Parts: sequence; structure tokens; C-alpha cells
Amino acid sequence: MAAQPFASSGDLAEKEQSLEVLADGVYALTAEGDPNVGAVEGEDFLVCFEALATPVAAGEWLARLREYTDKPVRYLVLSHYHAVRVLGASAFDAAVIVAHENTRALVAERGKQDWESEFARMPRLAKAPESVPGLTWPTLTFSDRLTIDLGGDRGDLVLQYCGRGHTEGDIVGWLPRHRILFAGDLVEAQAALYTGDAFHRDWAGATLDRVEALGADALVGGRGAVSRGPAEVAAAIGQTRHFLQVLLREVGAVQGRGGTLKDAFEASHAALRERYGRWPIFEHCLPFDVSRVWDELSGVERPIIWTAERDQEVWDQLQS
Repeated sequence: MAAQPFASSGDLAEKEQSLEVLADGVYALTAEGDPNVGAVEGEDFLVCFEALATPVAAGEWLARLREYTDKPVRYLVLSHYHAVRVLGASAFDAAVIVAHENTRALVAERGKQDWESEFARMPRLAKAPESVPGLTWPTLTFSDRLTIDLGGDRGDLVLQYCGRGHTEGDIVGWLPRHRILFAGDLVEAQAALYTGDAFHRDWAGATLDRVEALGADALVGGRGAVSRGPAEVAAAIGQTRHFLQVLLREVGAVQGRGGTLKDAFEASHAALRERYGRWPIFEHCLPFDVSRVWDELSGVERPIIWTAERDQEVWDQLQS
């Protein structure tokens, strides 16, 4: 296997962004496999979903959103704690920053290390990294469900915890009136999964079952195109589940026959490459994915903290 540039360090080409209006006052910004973001209009305020990696990157998204609405951002919803999702928060000037209670705990436990890790892995996303004022701290957390009344006849936005998945604290944003789901990184559409902080068995099972049970007609995943219609939504959820199941199967089989972590990586790469190999960040993610599955199947309940140094060690061992 040819040596690969570290993570996404060689991915420096700008991606084309597409702002889509999914319904009256419901917006999504996608970017060819870069992290997706969204917004929902309330009667006299905005709810924004995800913050991007830096205030400068977030400011560019907000400038596009301001072509459609000038309502102030009351709520900024963070689906989980990863740096490229949260460190642009200061650009929104949100009255309330919402996340799951586990996400707040994860920021305290490993937010600084994750910041250094992700900016080294994905330097193109970290536009003007000096503009980040510090860690992003939620100001409102919940454990199961939080409902935001959008006012007037706009209905509700339901924020829901579906269980452990991409991290311990992922939440989704559900608009029952429009049957639109902002799924965060619990679902990807035509983009490979990053699972280095995941709980694969929970995610592939009960967590995705709960996401699927919502019955969305449109789904904005963490990366990739918007899924429109029940068939595309089902395909995105199914692809996510399949990726996780293959990882569990291949790593488990290698462990069962007494193989090594390198053997597990090579088996997983061979099993996934044909279907997923050309999708964004596949080569970047897989060493970290396999490392976490290996730990999980070895009885390591919670993910080991990724540091810039550990990132490089795992990369050198598996992908170089």
C-alpha cells in the first residue's frame, strides 16, 4: 500500500459550498464532503446547527446565510465536541450554546487535545486559527430531549439524544413539521465515517435504530450531500450502519485469529475500499477508526484521548 500524506494534510484544495433551502426558513450548507452546517428560522430568531472550525470560517457561512435572513442567532446547537464543529462558535454571538451534557464533559476532559489533533489533521478547515478565542463551552445542556418553540406557526425544533455513537454526546435536530433531520456525524451521505471516538456497537445498533425511527423525509448528515426523500434517507443511514458493521466484523475476525492491529487495518481497508475508498476522508479516517474498534473489542470502554503525538504514531504504524 502506497504511503499516504498524514491525515488530510495534503488536502488543500478549496471545496465548492452549496447553500440549500430545504423548506421555508430551513437551510443547509454542504461542501463536497467538508463538514455540513445548518440553520432554522424561528419567528424572530435563528437556531444555527454546528459552528465550523474557526470564527473566520463560521463568518463566511453566516455571510451567506445573511443573504436570506437578518434574524439574530439565539441558539447555537453543537451536535458533539469535535473541534472542527465547535471552535467557530464566537462568530455567532449566540445567546445560548446548546449541547448534550456528555459533550460538555468531553470538552472539559479532552477538548484542548482534540483542538490540537484536529487542526493538525485538517489544516485547510482551520482558516485563521489565531481567531479562535479558546474552547467552546455550552451554556445549556440536557440529557434526553430539549424542545425549542420556534414561535408563530413554525412549530418546534426537537433536540434529541439517540444514544452513544460517533461520540458519547451526539445529538440530532428534528423538525417534525417538515420531517427534516439534522443528524450531525451520526449519519454520513457519500462520505466515509470518522469513528476514532465512537461506540461502534451502540451506534450500529440501537442508536441508528432511533435515528431511523424518526422517519425523516430529508436528512442533513455530518458530511456529504443532503439526502432527499425516504429512499435517500434510508440509503444514508444504511451506508453508515454498513461501514460500522464491516469494521466490527473485520477487526473482530483478526483479533479472533490472533492477528495484529496492522493486520486489522489491512483487512478493513480491503473490505471497505471498493465501496467507500473514493469518498471524502476515507484514507484519513481509517487508521483512527480501526484503532478505536480494536480498543473497543479489547474491552477499552471509553475512547483513549487523541493527541497530536498519538495521531502520528498510529498513522505511522498503519498508513505509512
